[in-house]
Amino acid sequence: MLNEINFDGIIGPSHNYAGLSLGNLASAGHAGETSYPRAAALQGLAKMRHNLALGLNQGFFVPLPRPNPVFLHAIAADGREDPRLHAAAWSASSMWTANAATVSPAPDTTDGRCHLTAANLVTMPHRAQEWPDTARQLRIAFADPAHFAVHDAVPPSFGDEGAANHMRMCAIHGAAGLEIFVYGTPGGAFPARQNEQASRLVARRHGLDPARTLFVEQNPAAIAAGAFHNDVVAVANERVLFAHEQAFADPAATYAAIRAALPEAEIVIVPAEAVSLEDARASYLFNAQLVTLPGGEMALVVPTEAAQHPRVGSWLEGMLASNGPIRRVLPVDVRQSMANGGGPACLRLRVVADPATVDPRFLLNAAKAGRIERVIASLWPESIQPRDLGSADLMSCVISARTALLQELELLELV
Repeated sequence: MLNEINFDGIIGPSHNYAGLSLGNLASAGHAGETSYPRAAALQGLAKMRHNLALGLNQGFFVPLPRPNPVFLHAIAADGREDPRLHAAAWSASSMWTANAATVSPAPDTTDGRCHLTAANLVTMPHRAQEWPDTARQLRIAFADPAHFAVHDAVPPSFGDEGAANHMRMCAIHGAAGLEIFVYGTPGGAFPARQNEQASRLVARRHGLDPARTLFVEQNPAAIAAGAFHNDVVAVANERVLFAHEQAFADPAATYAAIRAALPEAEIVIVPAEAVSLEDARASYLFNAQLVTLPGGEMALVVPTEAAQHPRVGSWLEGMLASNGPIRRVLPVDVRQSMANGGGPACLRLRVVADPATVDPRFLLNAAKAGRIERVIASLWPESIQPRDLGSADLMSCVISARTALLQELELLELV
């Protein structure tokens, strides 16, 4: 039976605040601060446990190798390179698995398989190095060729940032859906990371029905305000789209196209006069997990920053009182991730599949969560300052911690 499975990235032991992401205002605002990898990873694991307790299917991906020896070799690292370039080799940004790939479930594709295309992430050097290791992990987790097709990244001429710029709407997860690709137009103050042609290429590669595929431009004002991905201003689940009033360049045409393709669509629009783009960016209201609970009601899993924000929190209370399609708001603490620019939605990749077809090593249960927690609590560094990056002691600690996790999960082929 097809179900939605959220695959969260386990936050790696090299989690740090180097401020490498241009246009990500939260990341830039915390650059140079002390990070707390152990706390970050335990917060991410607590979110996974929270969602598991709600009755949701929960998976995970493991951290990528850091510092990345392939990247260090490629930049001819010898100690004279730009410190930010050296820091890129240590980045734990693969924890934000919303950027790992774009996923089209089997009901949407011509061959009846779930297709996943690894995102090339070429806009930022610290992320462009990720996709070969990401694709390797995807090919292990989704190895059954009868049910999955895993593709390499699209050519680097076309920037692709994965599911953070992709939404899917449908009556229920297992039914054929409407896939919505959101792209940016270059030329603003910050880079538009999703190229329209990358999105179109992925749609062709996945064999999507053009009549059930939309390509929508993100509002340049949203990108300028720090919404570096669409998932900072919009999120969809089944028949519901939850979006900021200024999320799209042409909202009227976007909503009309959605309703034409999916008549049962419900669109919840947050007005700018109630919640500004700056409020949305600061609180990550839309970088939430909009999920369908086992009983059928929808819940919004938000960062605590959204619930505590005076204007955002007030709007959420009014939304719940309005008897709309979103019936619960559930705050979670992911402060370490938030400080680096990623909320609850950044930390997860949504895959609609039969859990029985997925490699069980990547699926979470209570016992496995306890095993992961013990490794993190004992081996993840308590804190890292950016000046620590490159030290032999930290390198040894980070590599041995990741290896111990892989050994605990019987995934040593990923060493």
